[in-house]
Amino acid sequence: MIKFVLMVNRQGRTRLARYYHPVEVSRRAALEAEVVQSCLSRKKDQCSFVEYKDFRLVYRHYASLYVVLGVTETENELSVYELVHNFLEVLDQYFSRVVSLVSP
Repeated sequence: MIKFVLMVNRQGRTRLARYYHPVEVSRRAALEAEVVQSCLSRKKDQCSFVEYKDFRLVYRHYASLYVVLGVTETENELSVYELVHNFLEVLDQYFSRVVSLVSP
């Protein structure tokens, strides 16, 4: 199950945050900062799945945008990874300026 979705830029600024599991508003900023730091600090040749506290982070990097999903430990990481790619392809179809993000 997906717990949250974050879209952040290279500087770590959150562009979109959506929570599907209750998280206190006061705790969200700290959670986002920790999650973003753990994903942005990884090298390109490292795996896009990260163990974090009681869930897993699945992230994908496109140009200057990082899409990070927090999922339960029972969720299939590869299917979530592909879901992120499909989501950005849909955005590309709807908004024509996303092309540079989706192309390899």
